[in-house]
Amino acid sequence: MRHALPSKNKHKFIDDTLPAPKPGTSPQETWERCNMMVISWVTRTLSGKIAQSVVYIEDARELWEDLREPFSKGDLFKISDLLQEIHSMRQGERTLTEFYTDLKILWEELEALRPTPDCECKIKCTCAF
Repeated sequence: MRHALPSKNKHKFIDDTLPAPKPGTSPQETWERCNMMVISWVTRTLSGKIAQSVVYIEDARELWEDLREPFSKGDLFKISDLLQEIHSMRQGERTLTEFYTDLKILWEELEALRPTPDCECKIKCTCAF
């Protein structure tokens, strides 16, 4: 989703930078249609049980936050295993390219499991978090 939503210019629906327009205004209908499209895209990527747990959420930002809480924490045991595998990895019989590719796969898996940091700034900012 981190790649799909920006590619469709819809990431603003989940990062709180595009609030819903006032009811009864012309842009509200467009916003609602796009909001529902984002909700549809996100829920189609979920397993059946998880999708059932969020079926009544009608705001993409609220859906994203509801999913982010439990799924952004990462699996500490898996992270530990990956770190151990990375630190014990040796080139051995592999070519340098094969070794680097295998190592890069582990780095990317580790990065995907690390918790998503929260920006705690009172005013929305552009900090690294």
